[in-house]
Amino acid sequence: MFGTMGFTLVFFVAYVYLLRHPASSVTIVPATRLDALLGFQPWALPIYLSLWCYVSLPPVLMNSRREIVAYGWRVALPCLLGLAVFYCWPNAIAPPAIDWTRYPAVAFLKNVDTAGNAFPSLHVATAVFSAVWLHWRLRLLQWHSAWRWFNLGWCLAIAYSTMAVKQHVALDVLGGTLLGLASAWACGLQAHASRHWQTDQP
Repeated sequence: MFGTMGFTLVFFVAYVYLLRHPASSVTIVPATRLDALLGFQPWALPIYLSLWCYVSLPPVLMNSRREIVAYGWRVALPCLLGLAVFYCWPNAIAPPAIDWTRYPAVAFLKNVDTAGNAFPSLHVATAVFSAVWLHWRLRLLQWHSAWRWFNLGWCLAIAYSTMAVKQHVALDVLGGTLLGLASAWACGLQAHASRHWQTDQP
């Protein structure tokens, strides 16, 4: 719990710094037809915020401090790659024509985390990375397959919510999904899971 909090704090210091002090001119990520069809949905804010609970689940299911530390290094990969993109290519989404004063909770989010550092969406990238790990872990623990479907559904809901609250556009979500999957693959999660799966069998 404290490790997740500490990691999140360190990450946000760098994230907010780049958000407030872009290294060059900011590029607007174009919206797509999907973004035009998907209207603003303030009810999705709790799902958006549930990411902070979701990303803490993989360490909860680990057996040792060594596993938790190793996971911490792995999950840092998509975050560091995302920050590198934000530094080299500052970007944002175009401000939607919405009166945020009508939605105080969402307005608070917009004040804390403006629509900058948009592509790739690190909200989606960390959700996808966590989803891959949880999928592996749930198989290792031989939990019922319903939990793996629940895991997938939660991840998809978080990705959807980033567009529903107009924090990201579809291209950001696509970029975050690819970053999360590529980082999980690069860390060898599947190979790591296979080794433990074979070792733990009677």
